[in-house]
Amino acid sequence: MAVAATDYEQAGELKIGQVGIANLRIRSLDVDQLVREMRERVERAPKLFGRAAVIVDFGGLSQTPDAATAGALIDGLRDAGVLPVALAYGTRDNDALAEALGLPVLAKFRAQYERAEPAPAPAPPPREPAPAPRQAAPARPAAPAAAAPKAPGKVQKTPVRSGQQLYAEGCDLTVLSTVGAGAEVISDGSIHVYGSLRGRALAGAQGNAEARIFCRDFQAELVAIAGHYKVLDDIPDTLRGKAVQVWLDNGQLKLAALE
Repeated sequence: MAVAATDYEQAGELKIGQVGIANLRIRSLDVDQLVREMRERVERAPKLFGRAAVIVDFGGLSQTPDAATAGALIDGLRDAGVLPVALAYGTRDNDALAEALGLPVLAKFRAQYERAEPAPAPAPPPREPAPAPRQAAPARPAAPAAAAPKAPGKVQKTPVRSGQQLYAEGCDLTVLSTVGAGAEVISDGSIHVYGSLRGRALAGAQGNAEARIFCRDFQAELVAIAGHYKVLDDIPDTLRGKAVQVWLDNGQLKLAALE
């Protein structure tokens, strides 16, 4: 009897981005295994992954594949039930490959779940020295700097219905009602749902691994934190219908009932 491969043995690492589009980061260019893994995902969660748009990301490989191999992968993914719509941004070779495949390059997609290095602050322009005062004034204690205000959390009072998408940019999201099946709630911070969570909840959309998801009635189609996700079929039956919290621990998504 064959033993199912664990996550670290998978050839492709699938993450969920800010707008619910899947990013398939290729870690091993084994076309057959990649297609098989994707077909299994579609079979396990057809409502979630069937005909889902997928970004193919070759940035995890030491070199860009040739057009024939990449084309075979694109065709295999289509046969598996998803729709490759673009390549993730990369090198000039990656751009040339995208052109050969007839696919666009999405330059900002990965920034939705991978925190970029901050750009260095520009050096201030040189200033001419101020003339010395005739008489030095007594020194005064410096006033304490005011703390930078945090973005207030976004509060949704009405239900988030099927087909709707709600995004809390730069803050937490609190839903006082329910999140219906087929709906999607996204937050750069944590997500709190005081009713049933039946759709998708994606916290830490900009890469915040400290974000959490809380809900009173867990029925979610998908939960994700900083791109790490689980679908309903991956979650124990004992947690369904319970008050649940979701968090990230050393890159592993954890779920537990709230006491």
